Amino acid sequence: MSAVRRFPEPVGRQRETELLTAALVQAVDGASGSTVLLRGDAGVGKSTLLARVERVARERGFTVLRAVGTEAETDLAFGALHQVFRSLLQRSGALSAHQRDALESALGVRSGTPSGFAVGAAALVLLEEAVRTAPVLLLLDDLHWVDSSSATVFAFLHRRCADLPVVIVGATRADGPAAQSWSAECVDVPALPRSDAALLLATYCPGLAATTRERVLAEAAGNPLALVELPRQLADAQQRGAAPLPERLPLGRKLERMFAERLGAVTPEVGRILLLGALAAGPEYGSGEWLRALADENTLEILDRVGTEGLARLDPAGQLVFRHPLVRTAVVAAASDGARREAHRALADALAPDDPRRLVHEAAAALLPDEDLAHRLQEAGRDLARRGGEAEGALLLERAAALSPGGADRVRRLTRAAVMSARGGQLRHTAALVEELRTTVVPPDIAPLFSYAVVYADQSHHIDFESSAALLPAALDTLTAPGADTFDGLVEQAYFKLLLAASYTDDPWAWRALERHREKVSEAGRLCLRAWTDPGPDVAAALLTMAEGMTEEQEAGAAWLLLWTASALDCPEGDLWQRFTGLHGYATQGSVAKAKAQQDYLLGHWDRAAVCLREAEIADELGYHTNGLMFRQYYAHFLAGRGDEAGLAEVERAVRPHATRARMRYVLDRLTHLRGLVALAHRRYEEAYAHFCELTPPGHLPGGPPWRHALVLDLVTAAVHTGRHQEARAHLEAGRQARSAGISGRHAFLCAAATALAAADDEADAAYRAAYAVPGAEQWAFELARLRLAHGTWLRRHERPGAREALRAAHQVFRRLRATPWAGQCERELRAAGDSVTLPQEGPAATGPAGLTARELRIAGLAATGLTNKEIGRQLQLSPRTVGAHLYRIFPKLGITTRAALAQAIDGL
Repeated sequence: MSAVRRFPEPVGRQRETELLTAALVQAVDGASGSTVLLRGDAGVGKSTLLARVERVARERGFTVLRAVGTEAETDLAFGALHQVFRSLLQRSGALSAHQRDALESALGVRSGTPSGFAVGAAALVLLEEAVRTAPVLLLLDDLHWVDSSSATVFAFLHRRCADLPVVIVGATRADGPAAQSWSAECVDVPALPRSDAALLLATYCPGLAATTRERVLAEAAGNPLALVELPRQLADAQQRGAAPLPERLPLGRKLERMFAERLGAVTPEVGRILLLGALAAGPEYGSGEWLRALADENTLEILDRVGTEGLARLDPAGQLVFRHPLVRTAVVAAASDGARREAHRALADALAPDDPRRLVHEAAAALLPDEDLAHRLQEAGRDLARRGGEAEGALLLERAAALSPGGADRVRRLTRAAVMSARGGQLRHTAALVEELRTTVVPPDIAPLFSYAVVYADQSHHIDFESSAALLPAALDTLTAPGADTFDGLVEQAYFKLLLAASYTDDPWAWRALERHREKVSEAGRLCLRAWTDPGPDVAAALLTMAEGMTEEQEAGAAWLLLWTASALDCPEGDLWQRFTGLHGYATQGSVAKAKAQQDYLLGHWDRAAVCLREAEIADELGYHTNGLMFRQYYAHFLAGRGDEAGLAEVERAVRPHATRARMRYVLDRLTHLRGLVALAHRRYEEAYAHFCELTPPGHLPGGPPWRHALVLDLVTAAVHTGRHQEARAHLEAGRQARSAGISGRHAFLCAAATALAAADDEADAAYRAAYAVPGAEQWAFELARLRLAHGTWLRRHERPGAREALRAAHQVFRRLRATPWAGQCERELRAAGDSVTLPQEGPAATGPAGLTARELRIAGLAATGLTNKEIGRQLQLSPRTVGAHLYRIFPKLGITTRAALAQAIDGL
């Protein structure tokens, strides 16, 4: 970061940098000069371009002379010239006496009143002397503030240096005098396009939450200075998305100075019009209601005057359009609190009583508690939430709480705001509100909603499920009592949260509470409980039938339950997750993304594995740390399937401590399963068998989640390879007794595949072909390839035809999935069958993919899982600084510029 600040590198300025570099090359190769005038708004990056060309010029052996115009010295004659030529006075022996007198007088070395032409001639001679030893780069920053005497000399030099290896690069505002008077090539430096703006923001402020990043990108509108400065004015919690952003982003000193000169020059009358226009910004004000509220004979004259200030203009629709979004922000920031309240009051009075915008302006103008206004804000916030705007609704509820005269009403509204904020993706802010509410007395009538808010923050943000079993059963008792307030469907949501806690922790208290209330929830809630506790052969069919018969409104309320039901059943049929894409905020979209990650693994879309890591970063950024943990666990499935033992161990080190602390048996057991799967890939069958027996002893299928039924193929594979044929058959019989094959299409295939592996020789071939014939078998790419590997091996060893075909088909899939150890098993069998398959070269290479060393590859892999430099250093016994230095070398090798791109780059190696 220090290197970035010391040698700023312009982002997204390829055209400008190529042109400036070409000018330097021309001066060196062609011994001819040129002038480039960079023109653009303040903060657009002209000075950064000058800094870059200076660095490149010094590297190429140029003598660099520079001057920076300052507003305070515009009246100081030859002030800028002094900055440039003071260092060249030792060459004054080449000047005539008249030229020396003129130049020294201009530079203040002696008294006198020099003529501009004589000073220019003397400066030209000094440049001619200077280029005898090296080409010269003359940098002139902020030309619009250079004193007129110096500007005259610079213009003289610009016209006469064409035959000298002198490059003049100036930077000025678009309306600066040099932009009109110099006959130089003007290069307009525009605002950055969004992609480049996002890259610059990520470079200087990599830790911004997604919502904060989007707001900064919108407010900055491509202005590089704003992109760098705006985030620095925000509190740490606002940067991380833990607290809502203010109505207007604070500008900071640098940006304030950028606008101070123009805003300070406007009259109070013009300033009031600008403030009203800034507060009434947006397309919904296009008809100019705020103008009608203030119309008098002077209004048009005032608006015309505003247009001449270069700050804003009135468009044909009657809306005041600001030159740049930052002008609007600066206008609001410069106004006093009283002036802002008065402007909001005027805008509110100009709108109809039922106009929702009026309420917002009334709230902004309010200074004292006002129950009527607070109530109207609460209703508007709830209406926004019902229409999908939970985050926006939460802000209105918080404003309503602030305006509440009574303490109990304030707590009620803050509690509702906490729940809305969580559903709107502001989970960190929810956690902060919950902590604030813990210090208050919660009215009994709002207690169930408060319990839900606490559980929401604990489950999703703190990875803590203790409060779920402690609070939700009582909350459900209250909510389901006759005549109770259900808080707009809170029963179903609380039931789902308790079901989620039970699924993750296997807490018996939670399961009992769920059974007690099962008849008081919807069919979707009951079906989800069945899926996780006693999945019968009709649950998957019932799920699809239910989803198909739901209206869009019903889907929105039941999305979590339906997706969690499908997750229990390994049931991707019908692409259920696609039905909910775009519904509501991150709370729903995170569930959709988890369902999609699980489906990608099951259906062999392993090229999308890195999406899990990107989703984990997004989840952590928004404060949904349990989702972040789950996405890393999903990523671990891909690693285990590929037999990547080191990768799995690294992810497990990141996941297991949190899961252990939270007693997430679901996660811990799945990690044990994945260890066994890796052992299978490397043919360590005894080890694999031991891991699987920890989860489901052979011949016994404990009740609970159906994923334990899906272990049948793995356990039978390990049992057969370790000579435990009796145990394998006992487990298959247990599966038949439990009707495992009826849980879903995948379970049916896994049971058939396991049956084939355990079959006697005289039944094996038919059993394999029966497994291939299971409806939908072709969609389970990884397990089907394993079945073909086992079948091909059996055919070869029994000298039956078709072995090569089965092994080649399996090999092709394993290669596509990059499941290297499994592909190696195919290759060994093919070679034994006489097929000329080339085995991969043995032994470690000096460097890995993309030229990464072994250490770099490991650091990149750890960073891709979301670990910080400090956490990586702790694992590898390196300092965080050393880790950062390695990453600095890794990024160019992978062709990336941000940490966020690591996961995809690593996955593509």
